[in-house]
Amino acid sequence: MRRPLLSVLLLAASPLCVPATAVAAPPVQQAFEGPPTRVLVLGTVHLAQGDAGDVAPGAIEPVLQRLAAFAPDIITIEAMPGETCDLMARHPTVYDPEGIASYCPDTAAARAATGLDVPAAIAGVDAQLAAWPEAPTPQQRRRLAATFFAAGDPSSALVQWLHLGAGERRAGDGLDEALVQALRKRAASSNENTVVAAALAVRLGLERVHPVDDHTGDNLRIDDMDGFATAIRGAWDSAPPECAALRERERQLRQATDLLPLYRHTNSAGYQHMPMRCDFSRALAEDSPQRFGRQYVAGWDLRNLRMVANIGSTFRERPGVRVLSIVGASHKAWFDRLLGQLQGVEVVDAEAFLAE
Repeated sequence: MRRPLLSVLLLAASPLCVPATAVAAPPVQQAFEGPPTRVLVLGTVHLAQGDAGDVAPGAIEPVLQRLAAFAPDIITIEAMPGETCDLMARHPTVYDPEGIASYCPDTAAARAATGLDVPAAIAGVDAQLAAWPEAPTPQQRRRLAATFFAAGDPSSALVQWLHLGAGERRAGDGLDEALVQALRKRAASSNENTVVAAALAVRLGLERVHPVDDHTGDNLRIDDMDGFATAIRGAWDSAPPECAALRERERQLRQATDLLPLYRHTNSAGYQHMPMRCDFSRALAEDSPQRFGRQYVAGWDLRNLRMVANIGSTFRERPGVRVLSIVGASHKAWFDRLLGQLQGVEVVDAEAFLAE
């Protein structure tokens, strides 16, 4: 039976990891015209998960100020694109519908409100943004928010909602009461896609964020899920004591009234080099006959490759822009390495940037 790896077993973020062995150096970048495309990968804890409680009022503001200084033209988030979710939903024998429901937003309410299925809504978003005026009206923002919802991109719908003045945050122009309530609930969430990505997009005058997650690569065929879970959890349980210390340090920092030290911690070189001892090297050494650990690592590698390809698609027609990629900290080592292999791309040192 096919099961999306992280939606079934890895509901909480695992510790960070880096490749177990050295890899061949990427090709030397050739000279190119114009400025590089600069990409800053911000490794984050999932702020709405765990037992640390909601983000303290104002705690994220120092982080937003630092990121605003980078002035990204594009912000990507760890969320599934509507296009990918629509593709997966059309192949239920390949992708498990229960897994899809765990990480893809339900667009049924938005389809009922707008009359648009996901492909039509994606086309609608593109058409509206192509004709987007310098000073959009509240009616245009509500309509675009509803279309983003129908396109499977609720975080970008929230960006449009937050652009509206308080008196204009109401139903109308495609937003019915069900969608308004969904927006209010999302706006109150402590998820980093809300309190960091959407909030920063509004602050910088951006009209959307870009979901770039992918679960097609880790859609493993696992016939013995109990055996798989036992093998992977056994690998995790063999991790050395410093791994637990790392998680405890995270827990303490995320309860602070200033979350900038947390982000400095999760983006530090020391944190990024912890992982192999905590997760993936343990899985690679797992000795089940099925080599479950190596299957797990393969799914993780492919997920990161496809996510980075999705990031690249956000700036391929806009060479020289600045890109902020907000992603679970366990992905950061892969993102930095893979993005660094793209021609014309400069990966920004997040640790140094956050320390400034």
